[in-house]
Amino acid sequence: MLLGCIADDFTGATDLANNLTRGGMRTVQTVGVPSAPLADDVDAVVVALKSRTTSAAHAVAQSLAALRWLQQHGCQQFYFKYCSTFDSTPAGNIGPVTEALMAALNCDFTIACPAFPEAGRTIFKGYLFVGEVPLDESGMRNHPLTPMTDANLVRVLQAQMQGKVGLIDYVTVTRGTEAIRARIAALKAEGVKAAIVDVLNNDDLMRLGPALSDMPLVTAGSGVAIGLPHNFVASGALHPSNNATALTPASGFRAIVSGSCSVATNAQVAHFIQHGGAARAIDAIKLAAGEPEVQRVLAWAKPLLTKGAVLIYSTAAPADVQAIQAKLGVDNAGQLIEQALADIARGLVDAGVGQLVAAGGETSGAVVQALGINALRIGAQIDPGVPWTQSVGASNATPRITLALKSGNFGTEDFFTKAFRILS
Repeated sequence: MLLGCIADDFTGATDLANNLTRGGMRTVQTVGVPSAPLADDVDAVVVALKSRTTSAAHAVAQSLAALRWLQQHGCQQFYFKYCSTFDSTPAGNIGPVTEALMAALNCDFTIACPAFPEAGRTIFKGYLFVGEVPLDESGMRNHPLTPMTDANLVRVLQAQMQGKVGLIDYVTVTRGTEAIRARIAALKAEGVKAAIVDVLNNDDLMRLGPALSDMPLVTAGSGVAIGLPHNFVASGALHPSNNATALTPASGFRAIVSGSCSVATNAQVAHFIQHGGAARAIDAIKLAAGEPEVQRVLAWAKPLLTKGAVLIYSTAAPADVQAIQAKLGVDNAGQLIEQALADIARGLVDAGVGQLVAAGGETSGAVVQALGINALRIGAQIDPGVPWTQSVGASNATPRITLALKSGNFGTEDFFTKAFRILS
């Protein structure tokens, strides 16, 4: 193994693995820290954790456990992956996890760069943009778990870290790899421990990549991974694979479970319904009242599976989400919906679903765990940041499943129908 990655949620892990396979790295995503060596011969491993919205202490403990496993299995460089919208609670978790990993690796400097231009995430003068607007003016301002109200990433990260945070600005990045290295040396001399990096396009990522070749720990969204495989090729450690994304042909019925309430997923749900897709919403209030909502949804869905994909969703507009949270509490509402969607996914697979899309990071994590999946092989890209994957190991008698784990903010409006069209 060459590159060992730790991701703070399941969709983010898949997003990162997708970019590594595009660079010819044979990549497997594990669900949690593996309990044994992997059977497959791979170049990169992405350990998917569910640590984005846990306490900082829990996120640190999980991340260090993942690091130890990756070190034991020979990884040469390490990557801490978080969301391209820098999702983090006010108390962490990006800063605390970064500093804990740095300490464990005796690393005195790292970068922090959530930029992913192909998905519309860019950084300029340290400010993160989502499409055409700053982060705090995007739909992330109303995220139910990690609302982002400041686009200045230097300021956001500094509030989470004890060490000093700096900036590698766009002028430096455009001057190329040696200029980036010189800026890193200057920042280190000033006592800076981490630096936000400006990135506007993929060319910037390719200039950044070589400057990170000897950095023990890289922290970033998935975009920075585009520039890393070449470092291993240049050193002779990697011979890119031409079939890194090959999967077994998909089979079984088709279904979608969506828990994300992002602007992008709301549009995708609406598009699916407007174009005649069979869809049903789950009712959090009924769940809280103890009504058999899961059983009702499954009874509705099963007869329709032979006719095409079905969609079960809790996706809603921000005002509706806030109303539910006001009645049930933020944590309780989220847990109820996550568990319900996971139970529904389990029921759908038991009914013969073999091709499943899960929308939303928390939803995807709950679904993968409910299905007892241990690892995923990465397949072809559907949209930037979202590939098809296939289960490698599963418990609870789960058969091989072809899965797409979609971050809430990713994907075009027609994502749900396009995803299945790619498998046809």
